[in-house]
Amino acid sequence: MEFRILKEPFLRALQRVQGIVEKKNTMPILSNVLIEAVNDNIYILATDLEVGIKTSHSASVIAEGKITVSAKKIYEIIKELSEDEITFKTKDNDWVELKSGKAQFNIVGLSPDEFPYFPRIHDENLVKISGSMLNDMIEKTSYAICHDETKYNLNGIFVKAVEDGDKKLLRMVATDGHRLSIVERELTGSICPELSAGAIFPKKGILELKKITEDVTDDIEMTFMDNSAVVKKGDTIVVMRLVDGEFPDYTRVVPANNDLLVTIEREPFLRALKRIAILSSEKFKGVKFNIDPDVLEISSSNPEVGEAKEEIEITYTGNTMVTRFNAKYIIDVLSVLGDDSVQLHMKSEMTPAIIKPSSDQGFQAIIMPMRL
Repeated sequence: MEFRILKEPFLRALQRVQGIVEKKNTMPILSNVLIEAVNDNIYILATDLEVGIKTSHSASVIAEGKITVSAKKIYEIIKELSEDEITFKTKDNDWVELKSGKAQFNIVGLSPDEFPYFPRIHDENLVKISGSMLNDMIEKTSYAICHDETKYNLNGIFVKAVEDGDKKLLRMVATDGHRLSIVERELTGSICPELSAGAIFPKKGILELKKITEDVTDDIEMTFMDNSAVVKKGDTIVVMRLVDGEFPDYTRVVPANNDLLVTIEREPFLRALKRIAILSSEKFKGVKFNIDPDVLEISSSNPEVGEAKEEIEITYTGNTMVTRFNAKYIIDVLSVLGDDSVQLHMKSEMTPAIIKPSSDQGFQAIIMPMRL
């Protein structure tokens, strides 16, 4: 195999797959990328058996073929080259020769026959979804993904298509048991059976999906096969194995009668929480909310470092209420919203609170209170 390619597209492609490559070295082949030259294109593949990515770029192919090389080493080499054009050539015993200007590298490869199978995608099965919408939905839910590996069915985002009257909606849900995030957006076009049933997209796959949908205005395409979700955007394909398990019935957690409404400016609320949280417990980040008509006092106290409090203006007409939350949970919600004001829907001191942006009825976050 031999091809010539410009540095920048080659480097971008190699950078894109770095997050996928297996770092633990349990199987040496998973630390490698598969590079294949066909016609006037090169294809770069990486997988950790849970998530796989394939990207293609135009190149001047002199001889077709394929090889696997260390993803980390080839990326580091290409990154440091000063010339624009690179020549990539395979040699005997799976060695690879790289040339650029006066620089030359010979690196050890592994046989492509050892590389895991990457599914062949059939375009006729793909469903179109807005890339920017998908990115926004991931942004508004991924912060609530559970990181406890023993709760494997919470280690991702639950994705489901639902019908609401004449409208079709795409819903994403994430929870770690202490907080829950739900976002819905309207879908156009067809809905595949897998989306209707609902599926748990894995945390690592979600991260890659967010990367490829950043700064995207076009649609991405999605399908399902072999218990995996497949997402295609331009010349990039991401395949992720779905989490095997039942997502909990999150609808039971959503409070039904939270009729005490607090309306508050988002940015001052966020800044105040960040300030007051500095003197809260390092582990639990607990802050106290003293809610009075027209004013919210946020306070924290830590015997080891001190105490803090701050008042901010709110719109509220109910009775005085004192409750306590993990500041980080509320900061995470406020940080992914763009609205000028938010609403806290509450019922009592020890029942979950709902946070909603004032103008976006398709999003809600539920946060469990802490004991006072």
